[in-house]
Amino acid sequence: MMMKFTCNTGELNQGINSALLAVSPKSTLLALEGILVRVTTKEITLMSYNLEMGITAIVDAKVEKTGELIIPAKVFSDIIRRIESDEVTIEADDRCLVQITGGVSQFTILGMTSEEFPELPEVGEAQGFSIPMETLSSMVDMTRYAIATNDTKPVQTGCLFELQDGELVVVAVDGFRLALRREKVEHHEPMRFIVPGKTLGELLKLMSEEGNVVVEASRKHILFDMGNCALVSRLLEGDFLDYHAAIPRESSTNVVVNTRALIHSIERTSLLISDRLRSPLRVDFGESVIKMSCSTSIGKAYDECCCSTTGNLLEMGFNNRFLLDALKNVDTDMVRLELCGPLSPMKVLPLEGDHFLFLVLPMRLRAE
Repeated sequence: MMMKFTCNTGELNQGINSALLAVSPKSTLLALEGILVRVTTKEITLMSYNLEMGITAIVDAKVEKTGELIIPAKVFSDIIRRIESDEVTIEADDRCLVQITGGVSQFTILGMTSEEFPELPEVGEAQGFSIPMETLSSMVDMTRYAIATNDTKPVQTGCLFELQDGELVVVAVDGFRLALRREKVEHHEPMRFIVPGKTLGELLKLMSEEGNVVVEASRKHILFDMGNCALVSRLLEGDFLDYHAAIPRESSTNVVVNTRALIHSIERTSLLISDRLRSPLRVDFGESVIKMSCSTSIGKAYDECCCSTTGNLLEMGFNNRFLLDALKNVDTDMVRLELCGPLSPMKVLPLEGDHFLFLVLPMRLRAE
């Protein structure tokens, strides 16, 4: 129980902020509302766990006494964040009293014995690969908008990760749209797993722009190791949608358009649409212009955007929000829209290559 160490206040604050992402805000198990502080000879490890996901953060420290105990997360975070000195000393006695000293500031709070903290899941027999954090951030960030938010199909509340022939594909789908992002990875063993959307949201907050993340997956758990910080989570189980079958193979219409210009045009036309005033966005793909219009009980809107179309000219209806979500997650100035009739899903692709592919299901239009 007894422990004593001194460390940099900023580094400790950063470690606590990482650990806070997996602290249970309210739990029947009081230990889960705290951070387990484990002090070894040269460093301290901060651990948190909400029974779905666990985070460990490592902070360098000058250690006088090794030991471990649980400190209530919220008060611990508030104290360290407000201490003004560069260094902070933390000491605990065998009655679980924790003394925190930084400059002239001094706090004494009650901790808990470490025995009450549940074990973090072990990934065990796992396959793994390494990927730059910046690349994985981009892949998750560009696809997670299409993760299902309701639990009717729990397997769709996460992203599918599929690794084959040195290529990683990340896919999200919610029944109305599909988002896919692919990237080359130096790993040739096939892997397939589904990571919960909430886990991916917290992972984005932990990853930096430099360095690699090592990803290790077993049958039930996944570990993302970022060096001084790691996240372990359960995986989702079930059959993910066969996304290959959902993507139309052919296209009879190809439209090239400026991403920003199309977004602004849709936003202007959508000003009369709201959750209360629902209406499909009528999109008319012409030879050199996309005409957009909508009609709700408060009036009508029309706008247009320059484009270059080859193939059949057609008119389609879309949910304006789904259309905007796809276009706002594009990372290229120009996009290629591939269409195959008014009731077939629209593909949103980069002008060159195929590092992303977004699908948006159309809506039926009533004859005017």
